[in-house]
Amino acid sequence: MKTSKIIWTGLCSLSIFISSCSMFGLDIQEDYEYKKSVLDPHINKTARQYLEDRGKNPIIANDTIFKWMQLGLEYAGINLDEYEKPGRTFIFLGNGAIRAIPASGIPTGGMWFTFPVTVRNPDGSLKLSTAGAVETKPATKWADYSKADVRKYFLYLIALGDFGFNNAQVANTSLQTLLPPNVSASDSSRLGLYIVNAEPDYNDVGARVLSYVSARQPGVNYGFDQEGKINFKILNSDYSPLQANDYNTLTTSGIISTNGQVHVYAPTGTTPVPFFPYRY
Repeated sequence: MKTSKIIWTGLCSLSIFISSCSMFGLDIQEDYEYKKSVLDPHINKTARQYLEDRGKNPIIANDTIFKWMQLGLEYAGINLDEYEKPGRTFIFLGNGAIRAIPASGIPTGGMWFTFPVTVRNPDGSLKLSTAGAVETKPATKWADYSKADVRKYFLYLIALGDFGFNNAQVANTSLQTLLPPNVSASDSSRLGLYIVNAEPDYNDVGARVLSYVSARQPGVNYGFDQEGKINFKILNSDYSPLQANDYNTLTTSGIISTNGQVHVYAPTGTTPVPFFPYRY
């Protein structure tokens, strides 16, 4: 009898609840068919337009993620027509990949911090510390760098051919970039002191080794990939992001412009890592 009473009370309560919902306009939600959808990666504009729309003069206020990349391209004298040519894969740099500048005004991350400008003696030679290391200072503007080096850097970020999630593999795929083979960076910044190898160099735990010298040797490439090539692969991890050169995990990938795929490298934080322009 007790059990029956509980059941009956529950049924009465349900009946009252349904009536109340109808009374106050809260009709019970009807079943509906869920339709799965995928975000469309097509942006229906050229890579150039995408860059400019989010550059120094954005179409949406304060959406200037590519501002310092655009300013760097202008300083290097690279015609933005390169970003309208078909059959290419583009790496776009967010502002953090170039400069992270706190209230002090001194860079703490990005290209301007990791590839600082070298200091010279009055005779033009590199100035060394008492420990034998080349003295440097963070760049604070594009003009602190050799224009030729900045040009080479951005040419490296344009690859010939199509690469994206549609053809990515867990093993590296190499693409030729607009940077010619056998090109070095000058020693006007630390980029020109980074050792470039012909094959991978990993430590005991499988992490890529990046190192630089205090004195360059003749006939050796520094700073830029020996063949002017870039590696891409997909990581077998959460979200399966794309990675370049076994080091820089791309922030947003597979943006499909009308003339090629765009992959964005936009690290955040106070000490973001720059994009390294060589594979090994």
